[in-house]
Amino acid sequence: MTAALVFLGAMVGAPLRYLADRAVQSRHDTLFPWGTLTVNVLGSLVLGGLTAAGTVLPPAVSAVVGVGFCGALTTYSTFGYETLRLAQDEAYFYAALNVVVSVLASVGAALLGRVAVLAVLG
Repeated sequence: MTAALVFLGAMVGAPLRYLADRAVQSRHDTLFPWGTLTVNVLGSLVLGGLTAAGTVLPPAVSAVVGVGFCGALTTYSTFGYETLRLAQDEAYFYAALNVVVSVLASVGAALLGRVAVLAVLG
């Protein structure tokens, strides 16, 4: 049953990642991977909130939203690939910026999501 829930969440997260990445990247005429950064930060925000609500929610929600949806929405492999591609293209500033901004923004978003949900739950 859990595998089916993960699959259902991924059925939403994967296409949303693709569509969001394309929509964001199409608005920026730059080498920097804004689309991947956006989906990773949004996924981190949701996961942070989910960790705060974890004791209140049934395990099925964690499977659907956390593992399935967020697992398919976020993408470490694309982040790694795009960073290496930037370095290979000698865009070292963008490669370094991608690493620093992605890590700080994603961790910050997870913390923000957690704090926000804890504030709502009281």
